[in-house]
Amino acid sequence: MFRWKKLGKLFTPQDVTGRPWLKEFAQAPATLVFDDFVRVYFSCRPPPDAQGQYVSYSAFVDLERANLFDVRRVGDNPILKLGGLGEFDEFGTYPVSVIRESSRVIAYYAGWTRCESVPFNVAIGRAVSDDGGETFAKEGPGPVLGYSLHEPFVISGPKIRRYGGKWYLWYIAGRKWIIADNRPEPVYKIRMAWSADGIDWHKHDKDLVPSRIEDDEAQASPDVFFANGKFHMFFCYRRSSNFRGKENGYRIGYASSINLTDWTRDDSKAGIDVSAEGWDAEMISYPHVFELDGKTYMAYLGNQVGRHGFGLAELEGELE
Repeated sequence: MFRWKKLGKLFTPQDVTGRPWLKEFAQAPATLVFDDFVRVYFSCRPPPDAQGQYVSYSAFVDLERANLFDVRRVGDNPILKLGGLGEFDEFGTYPVSVIRESSRVIAYYAGWTRCESVPFNVAIGRAVSDDGGETFAKEGPGPVLGYSLHEPFVISGPKIRRYGGKWYLWYIAGRKWIIADNRPEPVYKIRMAWSADGIDWHKHDKDLVPSRIEDDEAQASPDVFFANGKFHMFFCYRRSSNFRGKENGYRIGYASSINLTDWTRDDSKAGIDVSAEGWDAEMISYPHVFELDGKTYMAYLGNQVGRHGFGLAELEGELE
């Protein structure tokens, strides 16, 4: 199994001042490594409006490469503007995943729109940065990956990778909505698509990771990397109802594959769980694994799905 040593909470959004659009939440961390610092993208929220409605923005914090707990700077503005009237990302950009392509940085992000019978719907958009990942511009008003015949709603959680000359996008797709505690809650599963150019996508069209704790288990944040001859996926999962506390809240799972399409799930190998007390004692979620200077790290969210920030763990031993 993997063994992760928790290093502590890395970033707290409530410590940031002078940015009214960044008041709480630092969700879905995703890294971009530079020569002397590591940029971590995350999604945040300003206070709710008069009707109690939230929007979500994507931002970044730069951490000193020599000491990741030393914050160099926080972005002055969101990396991407919200969509226009009626567009798929009018009310939020969360989460975001980035990748370098020559001199550009490409971002895939989930765009949120509001609904009437259920709270939201989501599709995945693509944006491009020509200034090293400081700001991004949408490539068009619509998504690059949206709802389809067998994926009818909540297309979210993009994680972009390139292997063997192909682009791969891991994401989640809604299976159904259920009513729990008199409110609609989505059930979503991990999916994958591939592309030759990063714009036109071919969906694999099947769930990649079997459910374990219940059929309506919700799965999110599939982070995939290659090491020692196979692909590793860390993800998070929860029960379909009463999941905002410790008992049924998010936990981190693990699966492996040799071909990117057939995955074997074994959560006992994940090697990380909630703490006995503190900021991640109720839930842990949205894992992001990255390598830096000979070490392997995992950034992840704690209680209330990152309301008070994200933390860092270091892999002990070797990847197997």
